[in-house]
Amino acid sequence: MAKQKFPDFSHEKELWASGVELVAGLDEAGRGALAGPVFAASIIFPKDVKLAFKVNDSKKLTPQKREELAPLITGRALAWSVGSAEVWEIEELGINGASELAMQKAFEGMGLDPHKVLIDYFKVSFLSAKKQIPIKFGDTLSSTIAAASILAKVFRDRHMVKLSESHPRYGFDSHKGYATELHREMLIKHGPCEVHRDSFLSKIV
Repeated sequence: MAKQKFPDFSHEKELWASGVELVAGLDEAGRGALAGPVFAASIIFPKDVKLAFKVNDSKKLTPQKREELAPLITGRALAWSVGSAEVWEIEELGINGASELAMQKAFEGMGLDPHKVLIDYFKVSFLSAKKQIPIKFGDTLSSTIAAASILAKVFRDRHMVKLSESHPRYGFDSHKGYATELHREMLIKHGPCEVHRDSFLSKIV
C-alpha cells in the first residue's frame, strides 16, 4: 500500500534559501456552494518552520480533524487572517471576483507584508505578478497553502453552522450550503432564502 503523501515546505524552502524571509499562503473555501459567503485565509509561517503535525488539503480532512488543526496552525503562525465575501458580493462580482475579494481581505488582515505569496492555482489582481506564485493543486503540495485552506474551511463551516440557527429548515449545519440531496430537497420544499446564491440556483435547482 502506497504511503500517503502530504504537502511539505519544498516551495517555501526554495524561497527561504534564496533570501526571501516572509512567504505567505493564500486559499479560499466555498466557491461551489449554493449558499453562504465565500471565505479565504492567508498565513505566514516563520522561516524554516518545522511543524509537529501534518496539514493537508482541507477537502481531504474530516471536520473534526480540521478543527483540531486550526489552533495548532494559528499557534505556529507569524501572522494569519481570514476574510469573506457575502452573497450579495458574489452576485455582484461573480464567484471569481468575490473569491479574490475574500482573499484580499484575508491578505490585508494579516498586518504583515510578505515578500512572496503562494496561491492555490490562480493569480489575483491585487498582487503584482512578481509577488505571487500560483501553484496548480497547491493545497496538496505546499504546507502553507494547505494551512490556509484549513483555516478558510474551518471559519466558513463555523459561519454556516451559525446560519443554520437562523435558517434551521435548510440544514446548513450538515451540508454547509453545498448541493447535497438534502439541500436540494429543502430548496424544493421551502424555496431559497436570502443567504442562497440566486445565480447558482438557476443552474442547479
